[in-house]
Amino acid sequence: MAAPRVVLLLSGKRKSGKDFVAEELRSRLGPDVCTILRLSGPLKEQYAKEHGLDFQRLLDASTYKETFRQDMIRWGEEKRRTDPGFFCRAAVEGALQPVWVVSDTRRLSDVEWFRDAYGDVVQTVRVVAAEETRKRRNWVFVTGVDDAESECGLDQGVAFDWVITNDGDEVALGEQLEMLVQSLHRSL
Repeated sequence: MAAPRVVLLLSGKRKSGKDFVAEELRSRLGPDVCTILRLSGPLKEQYAKEHGLDFQRLLDASTYKETFRQDMIRWGEEKRRTDPGFFCRAAVEGALQPVWVVSDTRRLSDVEWFRDAYGDVVQTVRVVAAEETRKRRNWVFVTGVDDAESECGLDQGVAFDWVITNDGDEVALGEQLEMLVQSLHRSL
């Protein structure tokens, strides 16, 4: 594993467009320069193994995943309590590109782990979208999910280096992403 030149920790509420922003960044930087890492991937893989579930179906936006979401959150929190870096270490395994975009940073312990491991190359990015926009993207508030640490863990306690507004205005989003990409190029 090569040491990254930049680690971008993306966070935001469900349906804010974190994955879309991550994909846009990789597209603009190129896959040889930028890789997308997901903390939820190792979590879902381990959860599927321990519970005899279909890992691939836990990765998509299906009702299958939603059926297990609350228990998966509870299970993941238990794992993190015993080892806060468990899913972070698994996510970075094998990453070779100079820019890492962690598309689903959700907890202060995730931010702290990356800062401890990679220091000054870590930058935090908050992706925000109005509740109306999120509802247009089929978001519905779910008690036990949208008010859990997995969704609210970074609402306080982090001074974000970047805040990207993703309310559906493609021009405004493009301008914000271009500023971020230009900054990343200066770090390479």
